Amino acid sequence: MSQTPTRVFIQDVTLRDGMHAVRHRIAPEDVGRIVTALDTAGVDAIEVAHGDGLAGASLTYGAGAHTDEEWIGAVASVVKNARLTTLLLPGIGTIENLERAHDLGVTSVRVATHATEGDIAAQHIAKARDLGMDVSGFLMMSHMAPPSELAAQAKLMESYGAHCVYVTDSGGRLTMDGVRDRVRAYRDLLEDTTELGIHAHQNLSLAVANSVVAVENGVTRVDASLAGMGAGAGNCPIEPLIAVATICGWQHGCDLFALQDAADDLVRPLQDRPVQVDRETLTLGYAGVYSSFLRHAERAAQTYGLDTRDILVEVGRRGLVGGQEDMIVDVALDLVGHRSTSNEDAGMEVPV
Repeated sequence: MSQTPTRVFIQDVTLRDGMHAVRHRIAPEDVGRIVTALDTAGVDAIEVAHGDGLAGASLTYGAGAHTDEEWIGAVASVVKNARLTTLLLPGIGTIENLERAHDLGVTSVRVATHATEGDIAAQHIAKARDLGMDVSGFLMMSHMAPPSELAAQAKLMESYGAHCVYVTDSGGRLTMDGVRDRVRAYRDLLEDTTELGIHAHQNLSLAVANSVVAVENGVTRVDASLAGMGAGAGNCPIEPLIAVATICGWQHGCDLFALQDAADDLVRPLQDRPVQVDRETLTLGYAGVYSSFLRHAERAAQTYGLDTRDILVEVGRRGLVGGQEDMIVDVALDLVGHRSTSNEDAGMEVPV
């Protein structure tokens, strides 16, 4: 008796997580071109918003060159097949922001919280269900909670009405065993009707491998992006993911060559910093740091004459999480102070 082929739901995050890679500066015209290419290439869903979700534009997270309404409008005007989705972080995005996104054509939302704070998503998940939207729970920095604890948070999100709950490796810190254990913990605790998702980052070069392991253990929704466009070393790059999915015999409906063309012709030219594994982005994964901290840490390092890696390692040691971007400058100043003290103790002249 032949086994039914695995069907995976491919959600592209180029125009949400990918906003971090270009400091939230993608023109609506470019958004329209990328969405048209993605829609034609057969992805199941396209997520759009500021990198930190609806209403994320701020001094703390980074100003957006355009508003969420402009970006969503650019997508809604051209998308024909894919599900239009967005991201909302309670405490940043509001019910009003969610209602406005729905009015503009968004039919799906991921409600994102820190891995141990799923309870703050109740109101937003319930509202999304009231609006008739597809809604997922998105437990960020999943490596910071043990599998059983993370699964308990996923159960809360399910109880609020989430159709799907994600293992969200925001720091790109999880290895395959870590992904496997968390997905299995979800599957053991959640209802069979609740879908599971994986959101991987490439900081340790494991995004495709982690996504494959997740699917092998019950995940059906997989996040990916063109050219890996995303925070840190990027998200799971959609081109090799689809190549591997095809080799594995999974059903997905995507055109590999069309995705390759969109990645190389439309997305890579937008990058002002290559989205790749390098000494800084690898350190994000090594230290377990929120991937969107990269550009903030690089700016602080340049301002205070530090090595970005030293800042990231200290951020990881302190366990900073999304929403604490402003603490990166404090970390940098502490490192400068420690350096000055060390130089004085060694009898060295401290430059002014």
